Amino acid sequence: MTTTLFTPDDAAILLIDHQVGTMRWAASTPFEELKTRALALARGAKALEMPLVLTSSLEEQAQGPLLSDFADVAPEEYAGRIRRQGTVDALQDPAFAAAVEATRRRNLIVAGVTNDVCTVYPVLTALRQGYRVQVVADAGASITKDADDIALRRMERAGADITSTNQVLAELAADWASPSGQKVLPIMFDLIPA
Repeated sequence: MTTTLFTPDDAAILLIDHQVGTMRWAASTPFEELKTRALALARGAKALEMPLVLTSSLEEQAQGPLLSDFADVAPEEYAGRIRRQGTVDALQDPAFAAAVEATRRRNLIVAGVTNDVCTVYPVLTALRQGYRVQVVADAGASITKDADDIALRRMERAGADITSTNQVLAELAADWASPSGQKVLPIMFDLIPA
């Protein structure tokens, strides 16, 4: 692990399998909270002009379609999402691996559903490939709280930093008075529970 902070100029955001069916299975975090946080990460990427890669797996099956809300936040990325045909480790999918490589960023901010299947394996692969990875724990979830905790611990032991949506957005903003900070503040305020 390192203490060097990520910036909008050196990081990319990867959102893995935030699909309607998969998110409903992920009982460790309520659906609406999971949705709000994933969309906040996408909004942050767009506001800060960062690379954003979206992927889904087997949308036509029980996993269901990728959240359609991404189409409003990031229409180009939504239309160009990588539709995997069952590959569990997204980085083993040639199209997704190529999309990540095309960002030309070695710092990856990753959130996925479920953490114990869809997030853990690409994170482990990215770490083996020399990427620095932050896993946004609260923008992902698993079928049970225990499964989520185990997956997060495994990723952390492998070298990933575990973070939250608020924390990573604040890290990217760096200074609330800066142009980046002013773009991120409204997104952060939307995350505050009513």
